[in-house]
Amino acid sequence: MKGELFILSSPAGGGKTTIANLLIKEVPNLKRVITCTTRKPRPDEKNGVDYYFLSKQEFENRIKKGEFLEYAVVHGNYYGTPKKEVEEELKKGYDLLLVIDVQGMRQIKKNKKDLITIFLLPPSIKELIRRMEKRGDSEEEIKKRIETAKKEIPAWKEYDYVVVNDQIQKAKEDIKHIIFSQRLKTSRFNPELVNDPELKRLMGL
Repeated sequence: MKGELFILSSPAGGGKTTIANLLIKEVPNLKRVITCTTRKPRPDEKNGVDYYFLSKQEFENRIKKGEFLEYAVVHGNYYGTPKKEVEEELKKGYDLLLVIDVQGMRQIKKNKKDLITIFLLPPSIKELIRRMEKRGDSEEEIKKRIETAKKEIPAWKEYDYVVVNDQIQKAKEDIKHIIFSQRLKTSRFNPELVNDPELKRLMGL
């Protein structure tokens, strides 16, 4: 049974990375898609765990080869989703969680119809600023990201689901429910769960 691709977006500081990490730990058979970027790693980030950190040259070579499902320039840096890894993991039956911005979601939606999109809404702009300050973003970075956030927030209507992240644990549980409900769709039902011969016959299995 092929897995499904879940896209999680929010403005910078919206909590998407924190929630994604919690979901990966708690939801069986769910993997995070590691995306590529040309931005410098933050002190707590590891290559191959948080992102694949590439040089601009490496990234542009991959664009030429058509190796990205989507890519974009955000705040002067490239970000992209590797196509091969996504398709391979979905074929193996894993559900995938992809943390990307609005631009990236729109690009993927053009080429891929079988995906579930979730927008994580911050409780307020003030709270976004507070979170960015807490993680050590510079004043200039915060100003840039808030301008971007104001452009991204109206895109919530383009998503399948919207979750307000006023409490991390509650937001995480809401997204967990979305994932589990998608797994109960008739299109994903596993016939091996039915053992009774009469029931199988009635179900046309």
